[in-house]
Amino acid sequence: MSQKFIKITRPNIRKLQPGQRLAEHGIEVDCLKNWDIRFSINIMVNGERVHRRMGTESQGVTLTEAQELLEKLKTDARHGRLNLPKGRKLHLTFQEAADKYLKRLEEGNGKDIEPKRQRLKDHLTPFFGSMIISKISTFDVDRYKKTRMDKGPAPGTVNRELQTLSHLLSMAVEWDWIQYKPCKIRKLKENEGRITYLTQKQISRLYKEAKNDTCPYIYPFVHIGLETGMRRMEILSIRIEDIDVDKRTIQIPKAKAGARTQPMTADLAKYLKDYLKGFSEQKGWLFPAISKTGHTMEIKKQFKRVVEAAKLDATEVSPHVMRHTAISHLVQAGVDLPTIKLISGHHSIQMVERYSHQDGNHIKAAMDKLAKRYQGRRRKAKPDNKVTPLHQNYTKRKSIKNKRGLKPTQNKIPQTGFEPVTYRLEGGCSIQLSY
Repeated sequence: MSQKFIKITRPNIRKLQPGQRLAEHGIEVDCLKNWDIRFSINIMVNGERVHRRMGTESQGVTLTEAQELLEKLKTDARHGRLNLPKGRKLHLTFQEAADKYLKRLEEGNGKDIEPKRQRLKDHLTPFFGSMIISKISTFDVDRYKKTRMDKGPAPGTVNRELQTLSHLLSMAVEWDWIQYKPCKIRKLKENEGRITYLTQKQISRLYKEAKNDTCPYIYPFVHIGLETGMRRMEILSIRIEDIDVDKRTIQIPKAKAGARTQPMTADLAKYLKDYLKGFSEQKGWLFPAISKTGHTMEIKKQFKRVVEAAKLDATEVSPHVMRHTAISHLVQAGVDLPTIKLISGHHSIQMVERYSHQDGNHIKAAMDKLAKRYQGRRRKAKPDNKVTPLHQNYTKRKSIKNKRGLKPTQNKIPQTGFEPVTYRLEGGCSIQLSY
């Protein structure tokens, strides 16, 4: 049962002056210098102090939310469901957990380590850094989403960050840092939007400018991207020993949906065969660089320069557009979706279906084929007004004299309707047929 608040009421909160505070039943309300109101929780639970700053009114935090969080913490304490590890208690802050998380991913078989590292460094750690990971609440996550969306990123970008947060907390449970995930992480709704891809003429211009660019890596990067549909980091992390020009394949040991064998076109296989002759050793990175990983990590500036030289919109044409282009042209060429899924390395057919553009020429061509089939049937079919009536078909037959000796007593049917026809057998019997 919720407690009754006498001091902390909305009228009393409105009377607060900068620097003043109201505290009651574990809720603290502070009036800041800018007259904004900040809500905090400060209680003792199972002999452990829980102090949590929820946020300010300008961030959307309300007194009701503070009261609800307080009740939740107390309810969890009564039912023994506080997220306290067994044995020695680990009070890892998010910053400490993030560092240990990345280290373990590197020691194991972690995927997408660099993107996760970037998301943690740029967004997640600055926000959750000093929080104890076992005490991150659903409200904290919702507050993070609001803070990020106020800065203008796409919902999909924030969702990738939430995926990293969720994976970190899941691994914290698996590694016995915490007993269970302390919060629910609800993703934002993403707008599917249109998929940007290049036409054949735009592809030709991009190839031409990439070949003329001063960066030695940009042309092979573009060539591989358009001829395979591989992702940016998959291309940059290709090892020479993973390329088989005879089988026309590239081994990708760490792909987004798991390791796969990437097929390539005959034109790309021929190009790579000549390109690899320039390497003294047939091993190592295809795009080597002096970096922590040993290979090129970023090529956005060079790609943007080539895109602008090809008179394309650099705000829309990113390296990932090459992947959209390859898959879109496979769909438009009539390749079945399961085959495209194997080529692109997508996790499901539903992901590939997004590339079936409703305004594509292949859709119009398919509908033209349907119309052509219907037109062919119409030409073969007889017009309805020339259908021969049944009784006329009967009267046009030859005189019925079969081997059994059947002789009709009447061999003409009146135009007024269907009349029974009587056949007399030579033995004296007769039969009557009705239509």
